[in-house]
Amino acid sequence: MMGPAVRISPQDLNRLLGSLEVSFVALTECLVSQGYCLEMGGVAAPGIHYNIRGSGRLVIKGCEPVELKPHTLVIVPPNAPFRIEAEGFERGLQSLRTVDGMLVAVSKDSVNYIVAGEGDPEVILICGFFDACYGSAVNLFGTLSAPIVEQFSEADRLDTTLKSAIAELVTQEVGSGAMSSALLKLVIVHILRRSLHSNNTWVERFSLLRDPQIARAFAEMASNPGAPHTVNSLAQSAYLGRSAFMARFVDIVGQPPMNVLRDLRMRQAAEQLRTGQVPIEQVVRNTGYESRSSFARAFRNIFGMDPSEYRSTHAENGTP
Repeated sequence: MMGPAVRISPQDLNRLLGSLEVSFVALTECLVSQGYCLEMGGVAAPGIHYNIRGSGRLVIKGCEPVELKPHTLVIVPPNAPFRIEAEGFERGLQSLRTVDGMLVAVSKDSVNYIVAGEGDPEVILICGFFDACYGSAVNLFGTLSAPIVEQFSEADRLDTTLKSAIAELVTQEVGSGAMSSALLKLVIVHILRRSLHSNNTWVERFSLLRDPQIARAFAEMASNPGAPHTVNSLAQSAYLGRSAFMARFVDIVGQPPMNVLRDLRMRQAAEQLRTGQVPIEQVVRNTGYESRSSFARAFRNIFGMDPSEYRSTHAENGTP
């Protein structure tokens, strides 16, 4: 029996997950009756599609069809059109009645319900479109080009988690958006935790996870951006020479490490400024800057305003 495809250590993956920010773009419940096909256009964000009930297929353009059973989870890459077919697909597409999902979406508060067919649905999926990022520099799912498919069970309770996320949005109570994002992150943690024990090779589709040495250095930055990191210290944490580390980091992440570190530090600073509790001088020290002027210059480059202006604007309005 082959060993797990992923080689990143549990400790490094734990640090990466701890500093991952997840925000939802939309939550949708899709209900497809027997003999119907629900067409969905590409969405600019990756999507988690969890089959609550019934059997059918999820067909992503250019990919092999995915058989849907209860508790099948599919992550669809960004901008990938797909369709959901209920029973009847084996008789050929010509026998299925096709419905455009964009034309039958019914908004219930902040949750969309998309219905294809009449009567009891054969297939019920909860679909969450989301962003999972380390600051604005690295989107964990941004380079995903092929779907990820995992079969969960009722004991994993992912359906309960996703239903709770929908319920939060429907209630529209204070903090419902934050709670829904936290619940969606819980689902993503389940998925990436599965990667430590799965023999499937899907985890290698994440550039950041397929190189354990670069992942270790990135985890050092993401978990503690205010530490006095340098290219040399990060290369040492990856057990690589400086030149090899720089080349592999840029290849995997897409930017030089110091650019990514600056972004991570600014994300941490913005979060502390929004709370209104940490003095700006302390925010400067927490983010690893030696002077307030250099910190303010870097902050303006990212957010377009001084730290004090950002604090007064966003703390007052409660916006990110």
